[in-house]
Amino acid sequence: MSNSSQARAWVDIDLAALRANYEAIRRIVGEGRAMIPMVKADGYGLGAERVVRTLESAGPWGFGVATAEEGVVLRRAGVRRPIVVFGPLAPQSVDAAAAAGLVATISDIASMERWAAAADRHGSLSYHVEIDTGMGRAGFDWRETAGWADRVRGFSTERVRWTGVYTHFHSADAADAAPTIAQWERFRDAVAQLPVSREDLLVHAANSAAALRWAELRADAVRPGIWLYVGRAVEADVSGVPVPQTVAGVRARVVRVRSVPPGTTLGYGATHVARGWERWATLSIGYGDGLPRALANRGHALLRGCRVPIVGRISMDMTVVEVSAVPEVVPGDAGTLLGADGESALALDDVAAEAGTIAYEILTGLTARLPRVER
Repeated sequence: MSNSSQARAWVDIDLAALRANYEAIRRIVGEGRAMIPMVKADGYGLGAERVVRTLESAGPWGFGVATAEEGVVLRRAGVRRPIVVFGPLAPQSVDAAAAAGLVATISDIASMERWAAAADRHGSLSYHVEIDTGMGRAGFDWRETAGWADRVRGFSTERVRWTGVYTHFHSADAADAAPTIAQWERFRDAVAQLPVSREDLLVHAANSAAALRWAELRADAVRPGIWLYVGRAVEADVSGVPVPQTVAGVRARVVRVRSVPPGTTLGYGATHVARGWERWATLSIGYGDGLPRALANRGHALLRGCRVPIVGRISMDMTVVEVSAVPEVVPGDAGTLLGADGESALALDDVAAEAGTIAYEILTGLTARLPRVER
């Protein structure tokens, strides 16, 4: 854990808020369903080991990652619960995943063959089958279940166990529920055709949005992701979904304050020109830290609880804000680029919208130059 007192810029992480968000979604979905919190992309940029340490005592069924390498890191950190790799394993990663006892996703017969062969080398393994109901990027085609299901079942032995099946919704966050309901019906039809007892499989489909919106889609387990880390998980016009507690904040020190006369230019390309006397504060953070360059001349920061505009282009290491309305600002002050400062706040989804992207990209784009500080 780092200390922010000497840092030029950092990410602070409220672990109590993370745990509270987990408990909130667990209450919503009910105790009878397994929880598989997603900790891929290094815990959505906050540190997978830190996230797992915070959530393990809450009793999740297991954790979800995207790659074998992510799962191996958690095993080395001492995680003993199931770790599901929610993506096809590259052939070169199969042995590492097997040696770590990860749960593989099987999306085609070739990957099934590789996983079965790995069991001969590493011992008993398990896998979940992904059924593609419309996402298109991975999984067996739901329309062809009769053709592939028996072939997959033929690989199952005491050493290679088929223990789960899932799909992935492409539009569960959208106001229109029809695409998600259609995917669910396709998934149910496919599961009904599987040559494996329903009682022997962990059936799951619901990401954060689906788990929060539809009780009938929660199946045996849910896979909360962005909502745990304070993304809204649904479009703004979808009502009835609770707002999570704020987990992450991005801070940067003011390193220079100056007053400039009219006509003074700022930044690469001189995209900002002072219209009158202006007061500029330079923050020690830039796109090299993961602050989106797209926030130039449109994003905001908070200083001493006041919202101030980002002016000029964001550089790799520096960002300038216009602070004429906050004359108290001095070098050493901490500016907020994400999160709360007093009664004011910059919500993750709002920052993403200003940058023309999504909450996931903001969090996972925060680079290793920013120390993570627990609070």
